[in-house]
Amino acid sequence: MPEVGRFGVSICYDMWFPETTRTLTAMGVEIILHPSLTGTVDRDVELSMVRASAAMFQCYVIDINGLGAGGIGRSCIVDPNGTLLLQAGDQEQFLPLDVDLDMVRHHRRVGLHGLGQPLKSFRDRTVEFSVYDRSTFDDTFLHSLGPLEKHRRPGSDGVHPELATAGIAPALPPGHSAELEPHHPHYRVGRPKPGAEREPHAPHEDSLVDDRSRTP
Repeated sequence: MPEVGRFGVSICYDMWFPETTRTLTAMGVEIILHPSLTGTVDRDVELSMVRASAAMFQCYVIDINGLGAGGIGRSCIVDPNGTLLLQAGDQEQFLPLDVDLDMVRHHRRVGLHGLGQPLKSFRDRTVEFSVYDRSTFDDTFLHSLGPLEKHRRPGSDGVHPELATAGIAPALPPGHSAELEPHHPHYRVGRPKPGAEREPHAPHEDSLVDDRSRTP
């Protein structure tokens, strides 16, 4: 936003991957808007992650969780200190707040309470992280975890054999078969059925995003 500050968007499950927040803040983002639709028992964990992300990346995080369509609310706003400024309940509410972008810039210069300066420490790092290099990193352990599958109520089509035993079925994108590819480097969840066309706005098959539409 010209003459105001730089905003970034992190959508729902993106928050579980700190690399996405790091990328945004390395581009100068000062306020992260985080829309989500979480109606599951891990909402408390998400709220902890929102606070931790704000402190680690020295930015405001405005976390907006939906209501009615599957979300359970409890939206919140956290400042660059990791301080919870406002939090809504489980009903529709407005959270009016003046943000202080000068505070963001100050903390990025001197650190959280004059202590850690993670953005500058990352900038001045002397090592590269091999876990991000697919050509050299040994990811045998990660592959041993099995395929990436979203769960939904039993009785649906496309039940993975191991999950069928537990009475849980994976949620597959429209037009996809139950044949999964556990070792695909982009976590592809299954190839489209022959002749099937992708529905408008269906998630890309290489997407990491868990859109929180899963049903317990």
